[in-house]
Amino acid sequence: MNRAFFETLDPVARVELLCRLHAMTVELSERLAQTSANSSRPPSSDGPFGGIPGAGGPGGGRQPNALKGSASAGAGTTLGAARKPGKQPGAKGLWRCEALTAERTENHYPERCSACGATLELWHGDKGHSGHFVLDLERLPSGFRIVCVLHRYHAIRCSCGTDTAARPGKGLVSTLTGRKQDLHLSEASLVGPALATFIAALAVRYRLSRAKIAELLATWFDVRLSIGTIDRCIREVGLACEPIVEGLLTDLRQSGLINADETPWPQRGRLRWLWVALSSTTAIYKIASRRAEEIRDLIGEAFLGWLVSDGYAAYRDYPRRQRCLAHLIRKGIGLADGFDYDAARFGTWLVRELRALIHAVAEKAEARSLKLMLVRLKRTCRRNQDADAAKARALAREILNDWEAVTAFVTNPDLPPTNNDAETALRHAVIARRISFGTRSDEGSRAYAAILSVVETCRRRKLNPWLQITDALTQARRGGQPLMLPV
Repeated sequence: MNRAFFETLDPVARVELLCRLHAMTVELSERLAQTSANSSRPPSSDGPFGGIPGAGGPGGGRQPNALKGSASAGAGTTLGAARKPGKQPGAKGLWRCEALTAERTENHYPERCSACGATLELWHGDKGHSGHFVLDLERLPSGFRIVCVLHRYHAIRCSCGTDTAARPGKGLVSTLTGRKQDLHLSEASLVGPALATFIAALAVRYRLSRAKIAELLATWFDVRLSIGTIDRCIREVGLACEPIVEGLLTDLRQSGLINADETPWPQRGRLRWLWVALSSTTAIYKIASRRAEEIRDLIGEAFLGWLVSDGYAAYRDYPRRQRCLAHLIRKGIGLADGFDYDAARFGTWLVRELRALIHAVAEKAEARSLKLMLVRLKRTCRRNQDADAAKARALAREILNDWEAVTAFVTNPDLPPTNNDAETALRHAVIARRISFGTRSDEGSRAYAAILSVVETCRRRKLNPWLQITDALTQARRGGQPLMLPV
């Protein structure tokens, strides 16, 4: 059906068709407005931004956190200010019902006098100063277990009469606007570096919620930690990984080939974007806006290698670029599945030709046959750049306007014709976004991106990421220099 078909209808048939189209539109609009508050849909189907799904942004409307379960709250209606997630001010706290029992004790003594600088010995006089318990993960030949260690810090009196006490190390600090207490990394922590890294692995890599992690630790290891302690461990691990990511930027920018991609990422009701830029040995993630400056911050303005990406305009400032053909093939399949006859023919032909071109380059076909395929592709796109169907016209012009990037892999066989590497690197984050609806603060976004960067980089460099992160967190709590990942 098109405009010419509608003009041939008599008034009665036209009114009947209009009524049917109106009924179908009403049904689809009501289905689009369904949420867990006004239908039997599960809460997991609600968008991360609240309100009516699709009314003002991906996943939902612009009105945040519409009240659910209220009879007076219609679809997309917000009544009052939504409460903040987590424990509310004035809520009853939870305290440890049993005292911790240490399996062993580790003593810490000062080495030099704080006044005269003399070397201190135990015979100078030992005075107990402070101590704290630490729950940490201990690796065994056949597995691992969680142990409780009592760390005692002693004070020694020097011959000059000054008492010098050993104290837990203090490291990085993270500040967040509006938070009552900043995040200080210190050795005086209930959760040790190995156990904190294990908790971060469960949350980031294996996508368990804080409550599920607490249940797992209590059920399988008889270790009871609060939700706040678990969340603090994840943020500490992310803070310890940030200096490592800073060092990885240099490795990434020196690469000759970078894959880049981006995907929407919700951050407490705001739409952000998760970027990834990766080479054969390095991967860096970043949660930020969708401006072109974000990709320049990752790979730099002076990058001279090849960039493999999709057709987003932010990547077009780089002259040496390979356009992902998988995106174009998917658009061609969309045309082929459409209802416009000419557009469907063009989509079917385009998908067949692009796949044949990829196969010919992979099989190292002769230059003459490759040239003929390129000529045929450009000629067909020129014929369809003024097509009646808007989608066919847009796709043909898109290929012609970005012709050099679309066909770069033909003259450079080492270039991948698709951006599947970057899309695969985003897969875990996309699944996590579906489960958790993103992050809730800038600090949480930085921590999540930093942990993903270190884990994926270690995987590409054949390293154990959790041993590397454990060492990094140990140094970050002591205030030492961050450990860079070996290439």
